[in-house]
Amino acid sequence: MAAKKAQQTLADQWRDILALHARTQCELDRALHQHGLCASDFEVLDVLSERRPDGVCSYRVQEISERVHLSQSALSRLVARLEKDGLVERGMCAEDRRGVQVVLTEKGRALHDDVLPVQRAVLTRMLASG
Repeated sequence: MAAKKAQQTLADQWRDILALHARTQCELDRALHQHGLCASDFEVLDVLSERRPDGVCSYRVQEISERVHLSQSALSRLVARLEKDGLVERGMCAEDRRGVQVVLTEKGRALHDDVLPVQRAVLTRMLASG
């Protein structure tokens, strides 16, 4: 009986995490929509705003997909949309001609900087209330 109770508690904790994620994602989408972004768009801009350990500010699509938890095909569509909006640029990877590098444009960096406090405020509010 104790094992069954522990399994149920574990399942309830998992469902609580999923519910918090869903609520937070909705709040982020709502807040970022005013700036023409969704939560996934912002996550990509946020990753691209960071310098890699080697000081470079561009990332390969595969590196981004690992950080934002999107499939490569979904990320490719998202990056294409951001590029169409002038927020990022894509180019061939110098080390591997099969790879694609993505970098923020000046417009993308400015939008990221403007929206960063909005995103962080939503995260603070949602994760503090749990």
